[in-house]
Amino acid sequence: MSDSLYQHLLLAVDFAPESEPVVARAERMRDRFAARLTLLHIVESVPTAIEYMPMSYSSDGILPDGLELEGELLRAARTQIDAVGERLGVPPGDRLIKIGTTGYTIDETAAELGVDLIIVGNKGRHGLHALLAPSTSKAVLRAQNCDVLCVHLGAGGY
Repeated sequence: MSDSLYQHLLLAVDFAPESEPVVARAERMRDRFAARLTLLHIVESVPTAIEYMPMSYSSDGILPDGLELEGELLRAARTQIDAVGERLGVPPGDRLIKIGTTGYTIDETAAELGVDLIIVGNKGRHGLHALLAPSTSKAVLRAQNCDVLCVHLGAGGY
């Protein structure tokens, strides 16, 4: 990797409207460095036992009968990542959807692809929410194999 040039960027996308500044930043970085851009969306794995967990004391199931939650999540993710990919001109082969833990899977994918820069958003969690649900950006920063651009997503964008 050159110190002044990024050749392959990995954008972790979550499709939330407030994450649009992260997508825009990745697009500008790709154009500025004439780099390859790979999109990655992580679907958190859904344990099969969750279908049998009680929702209340009446033993109502959490999921409707016959619903393949993980399959539905993957189909929805494919539709969304293809829309972002088309908008940005990212070839279908560079639109990845993986199942796993978000921070770990981003880092693992970056290492597999040999990317120079990971681009993620940081929603700036505070208080109890930050303690109970560590951010993706923090997880990626702890274990990265390359540079990380963390785009701050505050109340006014970035």
